[in-house]
Amino acid sequence: MKEFRLDLLEAERIANDGAYLRFLRERNLSAGLYALGAGAQDTQRPQAQDVLNFVVSGRASMTVGGETTTVARGSVVYVPAGTPARFHHITEDLRVMVVFSPPEG
Repeated sequence: MKEFRLDLLEAERIANDGAYLRFLRERNLSAGLYALGAGAQDTQRPQAQDVLNFVVSGRASMTVGGETTTVARGSVVYVPAGTPARFHHITEDLRVMVVFSPPEG
């Protein structure tokens, strides 16, 4: 079993001075914590993997392909591999648990 606490993951992400912290990598999936401050620009590119985004906290808009939705705590957004996706109009600091399948890099 592997167990993670979001508060400890957030502290580790901050200590490593990055917007993204990968905390799990297994044969079929990987997971990370992604953080963007209010007003920040999301510069991610299309991913080679399917991605599941679970919004832990914050508020923003998210565009996937040609569709846009508002996301907030509890939102879950699936992004098929190769599809452009980004967060924008971030009005509250955003924390997103991201799951990749197959695992990222």
